[in-house]
Amino acid sequence: MTKLAHDPTAAAVLGAMPCYPVPPFGRSPALDTLRASRAGHGLAIGNDGVMLILRRPWLALDVPVAAPIAGYVPYGSIGPPRADLRCGLVPRRYCEHILQFLREALPNEAAAFVLWNEDTREFAVELPAIEEATPTRLVYRMPTLRPPWHIVCDIHSHARGSAFFSATDDADDAHATKVSVVFGRLDHPDGPAMSTRLCAGRMFLLLARGPFAGVCDAA
Repeated sequence: MTKLAHDPTAAAVLGAMPCYPVPPFGRSPALDTLRASRAGHGLAIGNDGVMLILRRPWLALDVPVAAPIAGYVPYGSIGPPRADLRCGLVPRRYCEHILQFLREALPNEAAAFVLWNEDTREFAVELPAIEEATPTRLVYRMPTLRPPWHIVCDIHSHARGSAFFSATDDADDAHATKVSVVFGRLDHPDGPAMSTRLCAGRMFLLLARGPFAGVCDAA
């Protein structure tokens, strides 16, 4: 087989993000293996666009990342998009526990993480080390985890402010694969506001619903 690159470092980089043409009929063993994998990522190239296929123990994501190629390609379809939490929705009691903690931190912002154990399939909440907390600014450390634990949700509050993703949030989330959640209006009598997005492949993707069972997004 012809090498993709002579330079070994370049070959390793290209090998880390493989590209697979979609056959015009039948199945692709390479794509089937990637889609069924525990963890991995690659690109599927079809006659209707380019799709990022990303797998983590807790996430299965198929998302189009490019429009159809203008010229003719003898390929099949990349298929429908997908964004499934392999770990399942986070039970509502974890959301209620986190909201209580965020409210207790008022008037300052606060943060929490939802973790998932791949072996036991149990969730847990971890409160990070806070370096600075004010009503408008928060600096906290990402947890250092050992297998089989994974970060599913990175959550922080905007205290009494609106729930939105700031430019600082965009920079912090750019290189991560996680569900990012912002809670705001924590003192509002009608309940808090929540904004969520999936961070993957340096993209910020809107989710059809929030990651918590029985809790819908509200901005």
